Amino acid sequence: MSVSTKLNVDKLQRGLCTKRFGRIVLFLREVGSTNDFAKELAGYGAAEGTVVVAETQTAGRGRLDRGWISPKGGMWFSVILRPELKPAEATKLVFVAGLAVTEILQELYGLGVETKWPNDVLVDGRKVCGILAEMNTTGQNVNFVVLGIGVNANFDAKKALPEELWESVTSLQNELGRKVRLEELFRTLLEKLDNNYELFLKEGFRPVLETWKNYAGFLGHHVEIMSETEKLCGLALDVDQEGALVLRLENGTVNRVFVGDVSVQEK
Repeated sequence: MSVSTKLNVDKLQRGLCTKRFGRIVLFLREVGSTNDFAKELAGYGAAEGTVVVAETQTAGRGRLDRGWISPKGGMWFSVILRPELKPAEATKLVFVAGLAVTEILQELYGLGVETKWPNDVLVDGRKVCGILAEMNTTGQNVNFVVLGIGVNANFDAKKALPEELWESVTSLQNELGRKVRLEELFRTLLEKLDNNYELFLKEGFRPVLETWKNYAGFLGHHVEIMSETEKLCGLALDVDQEGALVLRLENGTVNRVFVGDVSVQEK
């Protein structure tokens, strides 16, 4: 039985069992960025749990304002959150979302999924999902957080994406050899995100982080971390309670890294 690449909008909320997320879902055929649209809505007072879903994004973004190509067949959405947290705590929501995606891809499709610090999800070493959290604050008060999630789902990465990404990016269709039901992916992912968010608010970062680290295949390996200002090489020891990557450099010193792109090095 063939599976449509397109989202069936009427089925997005059907059977959805969440406490906070998805009471309001706005669907757009095309948008610059679901995060930008959601931030605008949040600025006008949209309720926590409001979701913006798009069939395509023309100006999707990843971390550090990098472009994120968002063809038809992907799962592109953003959720508005209004947590009563300090900004330093709210930044940890990327781990909450990353864990939700990882768990669902394993549960639904049986994929060997890994988390990659701080905000990616990998299958077979290639990126299948990226997460972007953006917040609006007044002093030490968080007004809102927009959590954007992009899952490469029903398209062939080698046909939809530029050649320079073929080695580092994959899709569910490529990994499974078939398309998936986008409505099911959306519903189960939103439910898992809702559960993990509740856990985070009630019990803090530790239980989320400990489970996230169970999927972190890069830990215990030699890695290279590239940032805008430096390159570091060393052994990835841990991710700590602040969300920092703990790295033992080749000279034996231990660094805590908060920003950068990780790649595992063969030793």
